[in-house]
Amino acid sequence: MNTITRRDALKSAGILTAGFFLSTSITRALAQAAAPAPTGPHKLPALPYGFDALEPHFDAKTMEIHHDKHHAAYVTNLNKALADYPDLQKLSVEELIKDLDKVPEKIRTAVRNQGGGHFNHSLFWQCLRKDSDPLSDGPLAEAMGELFENKEEGERIFLEKSLSVFGSGWVWISLTKDKKLQLETTPNQDSPLMFGRQPLIGLDVWEHAYYLKYQNRRADYVKAFYNLVNWDFVSKRYEKLTA
Repeated sequence: MNTITRRDALKSAGILTAGFFLSTSITRALAQAAAPAPTGPHKLPALPYGFDALEPHFDAKTMEIHHDKHHAAYVTNLNKALADYPDLQKLSVEELIKDLDKVPEKIRTAVRNQGGGHFNHSLFWQCLRKDSDPLSDGPLAEAMGELFENKEEGERIFLEKSLSVFGSGWVWISLTKDKKLQLETTPNQDSPLMFGRQPLIGLDVWEHAYYLKYQNRRADYVKAFYNLVNWDFVSKRYEKLTA
């Protein structure tokens, strides 16, 4: 006949209690993971191509994480920041970051970072294209000729500018108020829009944009970008903004 001592009983009760709390903790974690992301006026735009469409220059895994995790987080956090401001929810992300002074100080930094990240990435995806054609003759080509002497010089200077970004940021070819092209950089998720300029081409030089494939070789990533510029999109954007 088996006898259960008081010590055995307490031990069994402890195991059951621990199991209960562990099960509850796991259940709670699963429920949180399954919970839908906070909703709001801003949505994650779909990529205009598959994750693997830009191979071998940009790898599929990086594109998936970059879009579905990083960009999605900017959208989610922007909606969170605007949750108590229905009037601001009516504005486009471009309208929000073009005039940050109208954003309450309490959420201004969040809107600058998260809204900037949302806008910058939304433009970035459109600036990329598989089997991109060279820039054809036209208004943008003429403007680029004023900015750089030739294609080779343009790529060299753009690369130098990209490597000059300390830490995280972006490299842009922007349109100034007097309709001139300007090569510039911004830190973090700042956008030329915040400084009165319209971005035409933007390259994300945050490490999350390239580290899986290129590790610390930012120069190789920038050179790969040259093969993917969607000049058709950029030309149409230029013509629209200068009309």
